[in-house]
Amino acid sequence: MSLVAEGLACGRGGHALAADIAIALAPGQGLLLRGPNGAGKSTLLLTLAGLLPPLAGSIRYAGHDAEAGPALHYCGHRNGVRARLGVAQTLDFWAGLNGRTGLSIAAALEEVGLAGAAGLDAGYLSAGQQRRLALARLLVTRRPLWLLDEPSAALDTAGQALLARLLADHLARNGLAVIATHDAIAVPDLSVLTLGEAA
Repeated sequence: MSLVAEGLACGRGGHALAADIAIALAPGQGLLLRGPNGAGKSTLLLTLAGLLPPLAGSIRYAGHDAEAGPALHYCGHRNGVRARLGVAQTLDFWAGLNGRTGLSIAAALEEVGLAGAAGLDAGYLSAGQQRRLALARLLVTRRPLWLLDEPSAALDTAGQALLARLLADHLARNGLAVIATHDAIAVPDLSVLTLGEAA
């Protein structure tokens, strides 16, 4: 699958935060979104995800078989974790909602370092562990495009290395990724799109 955006403007309430955006990602490519707070990074991700309509321009996902399921995962800056739902139950809920096309629940929790916490209520997890649980959703349902908003938030050094490895593995399988972040992510050959100050 490839992603092409041309002349794209995004914003809220008719107010453009970023305009004249051009993106062209082929299989195996990733893009880092940079810029100050309020520049439109999160809004651009929401627009690419189809959760906000573009104010101008076009977005095309070429080469994706709709019968294989949705083209993308959107992982926002909130983790979508309910405190009184178990860790494994949380991931099982997301797998049931999105489709069980990737790793098993146990394997995904092992991959993100949460196998020992599978039976705990998610509310007992630290902020970094909750972020790892949110990232595990990407593993239980395979989708070609990952849209990630501040995915390294609250992650320690080991968690950031885990994120980089998950991204590198995804791109190596011809996946695509668009990542809004202020942090350095140790994945080689990511291109960068810098958004300006909010108007």
